Amino acid sequence: MSALNIRNLDVALGGKPILRGVEFEARGGQVTGLIGPNGAGKSTLLRAVLGLVPGARDIEVLGDIINPKKDRNLAKKIAYLPQLNEVHWPMTARAIVSLGRYPHGGFFETLTRKDEAAIDRALKAVDGVHLADRNILSLSAGERARILLARALAVEAPIFLADEPVASLDPEHQLRVMQVLKNLASQGRAVVIVLHDLTLAARFCDTLTLLDKGRVVASGSAEAVLTTKNLKKVYKITAKRGENLIVPWTVV
Repeated sequence: MSALNIRNLDVALGGKPILRGVEFEARGGQVTGLIGPNGAGKSTLLRAVLGLVPGARDIEVLGDIINPKKDRNLAKKIAYLPQLNEVHWPMTARAIVSLGRYPHGGFFETLTRKDEAAIDRALKAVDGVHLADRNILSLSAGERARILLARALAVEAPIFLADEPVASLDPEHQLRVMQVLKNLASQGRAVVIVLHDLTLAARFCDTLTLLDKGRVVASGSAEAVLTTKNLKKVYKITAKRGENLIVPWTVV
């Protein structure tokens, strides 16, 4: 089932075209990777879906064409983990995660048993139970990133968007987080991840969309997208291919 469908999306910021005629689809039960060099438009695409940049139109969410700026239930339908993991509030990690339940009630609503259970599941998923009572400002960058991931997981939305969720994590937790997102998709949710690590993209994503200069270069399986031709054209690299993964490359 197509959970997120975008047709002919154009976005310009400050008069400069960022996305041009983008066609994109994410299906329930799959992890879709958004890949491409810096400045390709990956983060802008996620932000357009949420109505955070001008120009979003013809976006279909769960079968309905929506206006992101006017859909009051969008926060229940789509969970979003932004790229930056800065936090400035001296709150416990659990309190931060509980903010993910805001779309289901409000800031002044008492958390229900359902909310508490969702928070517990999210903390467990990111290996963060032992961090629950810690001040978020006392955590390392990697620990903080996991707690913010848990906040987004706590929404328990059918669509999950994550912008570079493993950027500040050590190798163990990179793999743990990617497995968490893979498990999320196995529950029938649509997961869209912006990634720079092509090995992780090839290993964990069911489909990939390769962007360059605001346009879609290729979409499909890792084998179809991560071709020698595409890698040389977009990344200016020549990659050696292992049996299942993209492994060390050289600059062209």
